Amino acid sequence: MRLDILDHGYSPKTKLLFALIRLISRHPVPDAAKLVFYRPDFYGARAKAFTHEAMRGPSDWSVGDRELMAAFVSQVNETAFCVRAHTATASRAYQDGPRVAAVLADLESAPIEEPLRATLRMLGKLTREGTIGAEDMREVLAAGASPRQIEDALAVCAAFNVTDRLADAFGFALLTPEGFEAGADHLLRRGYR
Repeated sequence: MRLDILDHGYSPKTKLLFALIRLISRHPVPDAAKLVFYRPDFYGARAKAFTHEAMRGPSDWSVGDRELMAAFVSQVNETAFCVRAHTATASRAYQDGPRVAAVLADLESAPIEEPLRATLRMLGKLTREGTIGAEDMREVLAAGASPRQIEDALAVCAAFNVTDRLADAFGFALLTPEGFEAGADHLLRRGYR
């Protein structure tokens, strides 16, 4: 059920910004953007800062890797908006849509490096089951991921488990394929600020 709160309650300044975005991009403002502008003091400002740091802060994972993690976590959560948004962004970041599609279709046979595969496997388990243990960490380390990479991946997982639940609760509307591509371009240029 879509909550109409995303369509109301913004300041005149924010409404003007949304109109400008629609005019320049020729696409509707995505609900993900609307959510962070609604009550920014309560959720938006903090969520943007945390997500930007997880997705664009210093890391041994590439931007494409982290966008793929976001798409993968969102797929486990069955959150269509976020799967499509981050599939588009990961595909553009890697410049390799078939690679992203292969991971989302079958992680075990996808053409990716073992540290990333083991990390995605661990993020999937954490997202599905809500818990992981020392043995899960040992497997990711044995596959070649560093402790810092695991920490960075867990930050992506946390950001998108929250975002996915909000997307589902608010009933984020799906964009056109062109809208998702425009969003991917924006995320790659500006990040999550």
